[in-house]
Amino acid sequence: MRAAILSLMLFSAVMISGAGIYTATASGNHQAAHGYGVVDLAR
Repeated sequence: MRAAILSLMLFSAVMISGAGIYTATASGNHQAAHGYGVVDLAR
């Protein structure tokens, strides 16, 4: 039971940090292809 709770907490932390990275990247003035800073360089 403890392992399941820890796994759920780890999964939640990864999802929350991923959402934070996505919103921080997408809020910039460039077009984000996905949330990890990959931009459309052919403008």
